[in-house]
Amino acid sequence: MSPVTPDHPRRPAGVDADTRPVDRVRPAPRVPAPRPAESGPGRAPLPVAAAVAAGWAALTSWLPVALVLGLMQISEDAGSLSGALRAGLAGWLLGHGVPLDTSAGPLGLAPLALAALAVWRLTRAGVHVSRAIGARGGRSPRQALTAAVAVGIGYAFFGALAALVVGAGGPRVSPLRAALTLAAFGTLAALVGALRTTGVAALLARRSPPPLRDGVRTGLVAGLLLLGAGAGAAGLSVATGGGDAADMISAYRTGVAGQVGITLVSVAYAPNVTIWSVSYLLGPGFAVGTDTAVRTSEVSVGALPAVPLLAGLPRGPVDGFGAGLLAVPVLAGMAAGWLLARRLLRLAAEDRAELRWVALLVPAALAGPVAGLLLGAAAAISGGPVGGGRLAEVGPVPWQVAGVATLVVAVGALLGAAATRTLARTPRPDPTPAPRPPLPR
Repeated sequence: MSPVTPDHPRRPAGVDADTRPVDRVRPAPRVPAPRPAESGPGRAPLPVAAAVAAGWAALTSWLPVALVLGLMQISEDAGSLSGALRAGLAGWLLGHGVPLDTSAGPLGLAPLALAALAVWRLTRAGVHVSRAIGARGGRSPRQALTAAVAVGIGYAFFGALAALVVGAGGPRVSPLRAALTLAAFGTLAALVGALRTTGVAALLARRSPPPLRDGVRTGLVAGLLLLGAGAGAAGLSVATGGGDAADMISAYRTGVAGQVGITLVSVAYAPNVTIWSVSYLLGPGFAVGTDTAVRTSEVSVGALPAVPLLAGLPRGPVDGFGAGLLAVPVLAGMAAGWLLARRLLRLAAEDRAELRWVALLVPAALAGPVAGLLLGAAAAISGGPVGGGRLAEVGPVPWQVAGVATLVVAVGALLGAAATRTLARTPRPDPTPAPRPPLPR
């Protein structure tokens, strides 16, 4: 037995004298293989996935309409179950922008709350179909477009079927127009979900120029701020005339269920009134019938139907403190420009660079056309005829809203961005010298 000395430490058992310990080699991490984009086991065929997703979107967006209109028709034995179901289909088609030919004239004022519900369900349909065909994360525009078109074709089939059922014993609806309208509606809405699921939306955003990307973001923010201001103004106006609205609802004498149905129908048209309120704040205003005008400088309306939402219409031109409402669109543009400048200043500080005026003012100027297109499109879909005769024109004029919104938001965003850039504190270098490292001994 060999003695143990400091020069010869004790070796662990099982280790020879001439053997040196070997470090363990860590296994390399496993990299998951990319999923094939082609269809494989467990993937649904495109026609089946599109039919199921479109059918579920149609059903979930039709059921609330059928329940609301059923409350109005079945209350106090005022209608039958088949009539309520047919009325639900008619309202569902109207929510997608399909006009109804009634005995009182064409009805084309679409409830935008129902349209928003249908857009949400169709967006989810685009997501589900993209996943079903294995296009998730594939970044393929062709696959995204294929999924969206498939959903649109399936949705068009249900629209044509609904038009045939409604036309059998209710308002006249063109099956061809219903199919074409719902095909375009379903394709565009499903394309949003398909682009996000496949990753094409993120890819396009990264490849777009930074000024364009920042301008689109700022314009959308300004448009949403204006819509929020319009919703607040409309809600305040309806709350001020709440007594008249309650009297209108009770005057229908349809019982509790019917009054609940009338209230829910008014809620379905609340987004329309919000857009009209934005047009009122911008200046062009809106019409509630032929040869009528509701503006900040003029209110000219005649006899109106007993609709609770119309109880909040202004009584006359704006004066006094109400004139401050005219500054709301400019303030919304300035708030969007302030947010843009704060974001760009933060990014410049992280990169230890100076924010140039061109990189700030170009996106602020682009925010105007983006907000104008958004609000002009919203104004176009918010109006429509409510029968023939005097109520053939209801809603704002789209091109007027788009033009004024473009100018106001662009000016406001430029002012807000420039003021934020001017008043921002530029970080100064620290005058204290950095400590020197100690000299080596």
